[in-house]
Amino acid sequence: MTPIRQPSLYIPHGGGPAFFMQGPMQRMFAPMQEFLAAVHHTLPAVPTAILVVTAHWESPVVFLTGNPKPPLEYDYYGFPAETYTLRYDAPGAPALASRCAALLQAADVQAQVDPDHGWDHGVFIPLKVMFPQANIPVMAMSLQAGLDPLAHVAMGRALQSLRDDGVLIMGSGMSYHNLGGSANAAAESRTFDAWLDAALLGNRLHRQNQLAQWADAPAARRCHPREEHLLPLMVASGAGSDTPARKIWSGLTGPSVVSAWAFD
Repeated sequence: MTPIRQPSLYIPHGGGPAFFMQGPMQRMFAPMQEFLAAVHHTLPAVPTAILVVTAHWESPVVFLTGNPKPPLEYDYYGFPAETYTLRYDAPGAPALASRCAALLQAADVQAQVDPDHGWDHGVFIPLKVMFPQANIPVMAMSLQAGLDPLAHVAMGRALQSLRDDGVLIMGSGMSYHNLGGSANAAAESRTFDAWLDAALLGNRLHRQNQLAQWADAPAARRCHPREEHLLPLMVASGAGSDTPARKIWSGLTGPSVVSAWAFD
């Protein structure tokens, strides 16, 4: 059967393991969890594999998980004991990792397969909500240290052809990520979210030019004191076509607006 072309996505991955907790924190993230659980209904077909660009892995060389059975990395702290026994037993995708490394290297991006690295919570937490059957092969990809937005757009562009083979490219981050908090988080997040909407409502070059200057956007550094949770968006946009982004979700997490986009 011929694979069906997948979009690339930028999705929020929540707060640690909040989706799998009880109490106020779980309730705060419940709208996001509901969105993630329904994402598969918006896809044109079941993906042949999932490539997750995670905000929680940075390296000077872009790394790709090559373990056929990647371990989970419980890289969150101070949560209930049961959240450190969560399982996500989807198969790894070592062949896809090798192919991704080759595509990135052909685009002059230093990349290599890591045969040992596991999946951090930016990978397994949203996937456990989105694809609970854990039957689709998964490969995680690091950010490139230096956090250059244009470098990450180029990474996405280099990987775009994977979509034609049914691979779902998914940037996993948060469109608002200020753990220090802000008294004006509600207004600041709305302002930055509106800027993102305008930046993404254009062709690939328009998006690239806008995202390259994201730090100059209104309230940008109030929403992202450090940009690692925004950079997966750059990869997802780079992997997209000239069609403007589609906003597929927007909701509140506490007082802050958080959103998700798809690129066809």
